[in-house]
Amino acid sequence: MARDAYYATVRRILIIIFVLNVGVALLKAGYGLYSGSLSMTTDGLHSFFDSTSNIIGIVGIYIASRPPDRDHPYGHSKFETFASLGIAVLLFATCFQVLDAAIHRLLNPTVPQVTILSFAIMGATLAVNLVVSAYEYIIGRRLGSSILIADSMHTRSDIYASLAVILSLFAVRMGYPAADPVIALLVTVLIVHTGIEIIKNSSEVLLDKALIDEGAIIEAAMSVKGVCSCHRVRTRGSPNDIFVDLHIGADPSLSLEEAHDLSVEVEEAIKGSFHGVRDVVVHLEPKDYCELGKSEGSG
Repeated sequence: MARDAYYATVRRILIIIFVLNVGVALLKAGYGLYSGSLSMTTDGLHSFFDSTSNIIGIVGIYIASRPPDRDHPYGHSKFETFASLGIAVLLFATCFQVLDAAIHRLLNPTVPQVTILSFAIMGATLAVNLVVSAYEYIIGRRLGSSILIADSMHTRSDIYASLAVILSLFAVRMGYPAADPVIALLVTVLIVHTGIEIIKNSSEVLLDKALIDEGAIIEAAMSVKGVCSCHRVRTRGSPNDIFVDLHIGADPSLSLEEAHDLSVEVEEAIKGSFHGVRDVVVHLEPKDYCELGKSEGSG
C-alpha cells in the first residue's frame, strides 16, 4: 500500500472508532451516574478516554504522514509510535481517577440501582467494543500500524472492564454492594497492564529494535547473481516503514555502473521479499570480502 493511502486508511479508521467510543462512553457513564453504579460510571469514563486516545492517534497520524525534510531525513513515521505512548499515558491517568472514586465508595458505601436496562446497556456496549477491538487489531497487523494496534489494546482493556462491570452488577443484584468498588479496583489493574503492554511495544520501535531476521535478508541479497557475501545487516524503523542497510561483497573488476546496477538489484530483491521496507542502503566491498564471507560460512 502506498504511504498516502496507508495514512488515509488509518486516519479513517480512527475517526470511525472515535465516533463509536464517544457513543459508548456517553451511554455507560450517563446511566452509571443515573443508577449510582461506580463500576459502570468508571467504565464509561474509560471509554471516554478511549475516544481521547483516538484524537491523539489522529493527530499523530497527521504528523507522521508528512514527507521527509531537512530536520527529519528519515521522515516522520515515528510520530505514530510516539502517539501510542500518549495513549498509554491516558490509560494511567484513568487509573488515578478510578482509584480515587473506588476508595471513596469503600469509605462511603452506597447501593447502586441495578435493573435489566443496566445489563442491556453493558451487553450492547460490550458487543460494540468486541467488534471494534478485533477489527482495529486485524487491520493494524495487516498494515503494520502501531497506533491501530495500540488503540485496539486500549479498546480490549475496555472489554475486560465491561465484563468486570457486568460481574459487579450481578453481585450487587445478589446483595453484595461492596463488590462494585472492589471490581472497579480490578478494572484499574487491567488498565495498568494494558498501558504497560503499549509502552513495551512502542519502545521497541523507538529504540530501533531489529525488525527483520538478519539471515532472511542475507538470503535475499545472496539470491542476486554477482553477490558473493553479505554481512553487517541492520534494520530499524516501524513495521510499515523499515530501513535496511547491509554490506555485500562483489567482484572488484566491476565498473562503477555495473556495481551500481548490482546494488539496485539487491535493493529490489529485499523490497520484494519483505513488506514495509522503504529504503535499502547497500555498501559494496571488494572480492576479499567474498573470501571472508566463505570462510565465515564454513566456520
